[in-house]
Amino acid sequence: MSKSELAREANISPITITRIEAGKPCRLETKRKILIALGYNLSDSKKIFGE
Repeated sequence: MSKSELAREANISPITITRIEAGKPCRLETKRKILIALGYNLSDSKKIFGE
């Protein structure tokens, strides 16, 4: 999935994806949207975001 596709599926901006990839913080709601768009459960957050 491309960054643009993920942003569209998660209903967030591609710039937000870029900032997260660079290690910048993001809101919990943004993480939730990304997890759902990728087909993961909310409990997988640590696997994806490493926190």
